[in-house]
Amino acid sequence: MTTKLGGIAELAKENPKMKFTSLAHLLDEESLKRCHFELAGNKATGVDQITKAEYAKERDQNIDELVQRLKRKSYRPQPAKRVYIDKPGSNKKRPLGIPSYEDKIVQRRIAEILNSIYENDFLDSSFGFRPGRNCHDALKILNVYMEKRYTNYVVDADIKGFFDNVDHNWMMAFLEHRINDPSFLRIITRFLKAGYMEEGKYLQSDKGTPQGGLISPILANVYLHYVLDLWFEVVVRKQCKGQAYMVRYADDFVCCFQYQRDAENFYKALGKRLKKFNLEMAEDKTKIIPFGRFAKENCKRKGQSKPSTFDFLGFTHYCCESRNGKFRVKRKTSRKKMQAKLTKCKEWVKINRNKDVEFIMNRMSRSLTGYYNYYCITDNIRTVDVYRYQVTRILFKWLNRRSQKKSFDWDKFNLFLRKFPLPKPRVKVNIYNLRSELSYIL
Repeated sequence: MTTKLGGIAELAKENPKMKFTSLAHLLDEESLKRCHFELAGNKATGVDQITKAEYAKERDQNIDELVQRLKRKSYRPQPAKRVYIDKPGSNKKRPLGIPSYEDKIVQRRIAEILNSIYENDFLDSSFGFRPGRNCHDALKILNVYMEKRYTNYVVDADIKGFFDNVDHNWMMAFLEHRINDPSFLRIITRFLKAGYMEEGKYLQSDKGTPQGGLISPILANVYLHYVLDLWFEVVVRKQCKGQAYMVRYADDFVCCFQYQRDAENFYKALGKRLKKFNLEMAEDKTKIIPFGRFAKENCKRKGQSKPSTFDFLGFTHYCCESRNGKFRVKRKTSRKKMQAKLTKCKEWVKINRNKDVEFIMNRMSRSLTGYYNYYCITDNIRTVDVYRYQVTRILFKWLNRRSQKKSFDWDKFNLFLRKFPLPKPRVKVNIYNLRSELSYIL
């Protein structure tokens, strides 16, 4: 299976204009069984409530029937189960679509095939949900653009409800640039049109791709590759008088410009470009920010206290200076993200405070470790330490309410923490350490 996908990737790389005419046969029994084994068994179930363990009881028969339906073109995905999760930093809810387990198997295989084709087409400005690239890589490249290039203005942009507004007709038109297999495209279309089940009611979907589905990230990258990445590279940069760069992670992106006029022209053109593809710019979240080595001087000239900041991938970026007085960009955890995480932590401890303390402390230690793995980057340790302190205060408050009388004062609680210590933050990611795979971008 790896050899077949590798062959497709080589063809896609050697022939950028080649259209693939035979892909549906790759949804075979062997590959679908492998996808079944690779899927996690502890995820939420879809509308049919079937888990991985239940599907595995008659795995061979289920996979065989699935392959036959795919060959007969009678396979139809079930509607996704729509659930809502909290949106960090606000009272709004984010919709998620949870596919049924069998649909997850097919989606995983389709995503592998699409990745093998499009990974060679995607531009260096794209980092989201791509093999060998992650959020930290995007932050590292953005840091180089702001510190080492001529960046004086940043356009912090946001697309309003991107996953809910992807146009199906445009989506299929983009896929047809590289794929000319009607059977394969038909399956993708059926996933897009499968609809949702919400509170027992079926809802049709004439636009959008379910955020939460295994196929959604690659489809989002394909859509924005044509809508945004190619347009910025081929049209916007050539029209700019100065330097211009973009870093995109899924539907979040930041653009850096040397000149204010270039940034303003891009801001005006962006709304029209998105509207053409039935997307909308969130104007309240999209703004032009003076940012860079001259931002501090310009603020003083205008009577402002300090340069503006912007948030990207959970970090607030701000202008600062090194110990030698040279310009530097620093990052700290976004206040909105930290507050949302602390609220979630408080709710969990409040609900589980009467459980065994060893269970509670092990759970909090693992939670902190996961938090550190992402947020413990260069210049952010102090802010992460504040988060750890607030977690400690939450534990002190709610462990004291395990009974009617207080279990701890601070001295006893500190002794308790010696027995069940919480991990301390240390730098996990050096923002200035570029991997060799990223150096060629610059």
